[in-house]
Amino acid sequence: MNVEFKLYASLMAYLPSGATDHAVNVTLSEGATIFDLMERYQVPREQAHLVVCNGLFVPPSQRETYRLQDGDVIALWPPVAGG
Repeated sequence: MNVEFKLYASLMAYLPSGATDHAVNVTLSEGATIFDLMERYQVPREQAHLVVCNGLFVPPSQRETYRLQDGDVIALWPPVAGG
């Protein structure tokens, strides 16, 4: 199956060279989870503060078991501080 993996802000450092528009297309095995995808690109779990799949928030408690589907778009943002 194929998914689009998008990383923003400081997480962009984990994208491979040649990635465009903060994203890379990835081929995964059926049954792969969000954490499987993150591990493939060595994105630390604690750095993925906001995880969205197809525009819907995925809470931390579901990221290890959330099964990806062909065509999904997964986007991650790190913790952000402001003031």
